[in-house]
Amino acid sequence: MNPTATAVQNVLNARARLGECPLWDWDAQLLYWVDIYNHRVHQFDPATGRDRFFDVGDVVSAIALAGEQQILMALGNRLALLDTQSGTQQTLYTAEFDCPGTRFNDGKCDAQGRFWIGSISPEPGQAALYRYDPDGSWQTMETGLTISNGLGWNPAGDTFYLTDSPQRKIFAYRFDAATGTIGDRQVLVDLGDEPVEPDGLAIDTQGNLWSALWDGWCVVKCDATGRELQRIPLPVQRPTCPIFGGAGLTDLYITTASVGLSQAEIQAGFYAGDLFCLQTDVTGLPAHRFGRA
Repeated sequence: MNPTATAVQNVLNARARLGECPLWDWDAQLLYWVDIYNHRVHQFDPATGRDRFFDVGDVVSAIALAGEQQILMALGNRLALLDTQSGTQQTLYTAEFDCPGTRFNDGKCDAQGRFWIGSISPEPGQAALYRYDPDGSWQTMETGLTISNGLGWNPAGDTFYLTDSPQRKIFAYRFDAATGTIGDRQVLVDLGDEPVEPDGLAIDTQGNLWSALWDGWCVVKCDATGRELQRIPLPVQRPTCPIFGGAGLTDLYITTASVGLSQAEIQAGFYAGDLFCLQTDVTGLPAHRFGRA
């Protein structure tokens, strides 16, 4: 597959400030995504093109499928359940961060139903990665980060991936599914020579990683060894996160951002903040639900 920018479809003129964390609900065939700074959780129906959103009253950086008609949200410093029928919230956990200005960032559920959530800090090295379990327990899994971002697991479930965007690196860890622990960190992808930052990522059934390159106008595809396979060009400067969706999990949805761009940059990437989709010839991994192994 050698897609071009014209092969990528603009499926929603969202004009989000900071679109992030797309999440495919296989059961409902709906795409959830967030606009962090506009405090919104969106629900997009590809079949109709209809997009509805919930105003959640705080920055919302990550979401996961939870119970019936429920979404687990990472807000500024708390985790909460959103009822997608009533729009009401139920706080589950409130975190205390040591560094002022720190907030939650990207997150995902593992196959055992545990929620992994990172933070973003204004001070280098003050962010961390955490694990929130269905029984309400809370664990710090990694420290010394600045923007904990782009995380996921390989198809075998024995490798965990974590991105630290300002370091321009994607790390690979040994993952123990039974205990929910990580170790033996290795640098898998290093983009330190480029003026881009790896952001959110998705993984396909072949074990390839698809990472959105902030300020890179593209999504990069790497194999499980970190070797770059291709770059998929996009008509916007700041893609933020890809996810596989659609009936066969072959449609790659990509959120984007307009925040921080100058007027000239917005003119160059006029569709900044919109939602894009690319039909691929690979199959993605499904999202896991919080609390469900």
